[in-house]
Amino acid sequence: MERTDRTEKNNEKWFKGAAFEGAMDPEFTDIARGFLCGDILSRGCLTDRQRALVTLTALTTCQTLDNMAAYTEAALGAGATPEELKETLYQCTPYIGMERVWAALKEVNKAFQAAGIKEPCRKQGTVTEETRFEKGLAVQQEIFGADNINKMRDAAPEELKHIQDYLSAYCFGDFYTRGTLDLKMRELITFCAICCLGGCEPQAKSHAGANISVGNTREMLIDAVTQCLPFIGFPRTLNAISCINEVTR
Repeated sequence: MERTDRTEKNNEKWFKGAAFEGAMDPEFTDIARGFLCGDILSRGCLTDRQRALVTLTALTTCQTLDNMAAYTEAALGAGATPEELKETLYQCTPYIGMERVWAALKEVNKAFQAAGIKEPCRKQGTVTEETRFEKGLAVQQEIFGADNINKMRDAAPEELKHIQDYLSAYCFGDFYTRGTLDLKMRELITFCAICCLGGCEPQAKSHAGANISVGNTREMLIDAVTQCLPFIGFPRTLNAISCINEVTR
């Protein structure tokens, strides 16, 4: 299939023929639509649902929210549930900060209202105030290895032990233990969020390895970063691929 045909097909499939419609510059619109719909959405091993959730991760991390409603609608059309969309944004929180997630949630909630979707009402949390640390530490150890996590915690100086506690209880306890998304998808979202931030290569390498440990593949990681490329550009994409290479080769 020629690239122009793929562009038209995916524009209709994902955006009902309206990708980048209304932009002030028609030449830019043609280039952007061709790259996103003709190239990016036409390759790789990710499912449409995974592509959609990765895209929302990139938009949320980069705070490019003007067209969040269109991408939310596209994600729903790709088979993602409202709960999955919300959990994707929640999962980004420990890595990009709560205010960025608040801003993205506002746009997604507006899109839900416009689509006649009632706010997801089933609570996804599985921990209590008493269990969040214990369960978070258990997930952390499952992903990175108990010995590695225990050594990291033991090596932390007294003045930084609270950061290690927050990491276990907040990052892993409050978020990784939530429902709807499995551990593999949560790790893929985490890796993409870190790569989209840029300048976090040590953490990107760590979570590239974590993705492999929970069952994701090198191919999936490359395809997920490729899905982020239109929204983050080549420098951050190439840095992310270098991190993948260091872990998987």
